[in-house]
Amino acid sequence: MAEKLDLLFGTKILNRQTNEIGLLIKTWRNEFADGSIWFTTCVDKKGKRYHIKLDEIVPMEEVNGSEE
Repeated sequence: MAEKLDLLFGTKILNRQTNEIGLLIKTWRNEFADGSIWFTTCVDKKGKRYHIKLDEIVPMEEVNGSEE
């Protein structure tokens, strides 16, 4: 069963894969036979939803000049 974490809802994030700003709307832990990974559902500036590993995003509050 997937575990959810709704505390980060609405957090403005930086997607490190595309280097674009988005909005985090949901997090969950995806269970596999050999482990589990935290994933997120985010929305980009155009309103398109996408799923990405939690490790691949950074809250904008923590972004410094070198990551923008």
